[in-house]
Amino acid sequence: MNPLLRELEAMLFAAETPLSVADIMRLVGDREVSPDDVTALLEELAESYGPRGIVLVERGGRWLFQTAPDLGHIIRPTRDSPRKLSRAAVETLAIIAYHQPVTRPEIEEIRGVGVSAGTVDVLMEAGWVRPAGRRESPGRPLQYATTPHFLVHFGLESRRDLPGLADLKAAGLLDRTAPTELFGEMMAAETESEDSGAEPDAGVEADA
Repeated sequence: MNPLLRELEAMLFAAETPLSVADIMRLVGDREVSPDDVTALLEELAESYGPRGIVLVERGGRWLFQTAPDLGHIIRPTRDSPRKLSRAAVETLAIIAYHQPVTRPEIEEIRGVGVSAGTVDVLMEAGWVRPAGRRESPGRPLQYATTPHFLVHFGLESRRDLPGLADLKAAGLLDRTAPTELFGEMMAAETESEDSGAEPDAGVEADA
């Protein structure tokens, strides 16, 4: 077995966060290996893990080990229940995902209602949303975008894996995004419906 392949496996297993090829190149050091070599080895390693209970996947240009998708139901009961999000938070998250980088006034315009600071804070605490600089416009409003962890959490390789134009048309959402429908299945474990009677999260206003 290629010694470097074993090293890559150990690096990824021990890493606290997903690693990019650039991250791995820094860890590899000055050895005669190119980014293409590393990518080829990662793909080889991913293929070898394909039939196993743990798989190697690429999410947003970063590599990580995770449970095989068809086995998630086995380990889910052993984990703490995920924090549920209010409808407002789910809608805000989806708007950011589709329109990033986007400012709070733009989010409010799309949703048709105000967005509380607590709603964005919860998404940032979850690691799904990050500040993305300030817009060069009057007032220089802060922009928001999704994070690599957002892709990892929802099993997306990139933003291109979000539902496309045809999906939006089929759902009748072309003119005004209704993210709860778009993210319905993806957010099933985290989302509470508007009619559930459940209380919104602490720090998140139920701003409809």
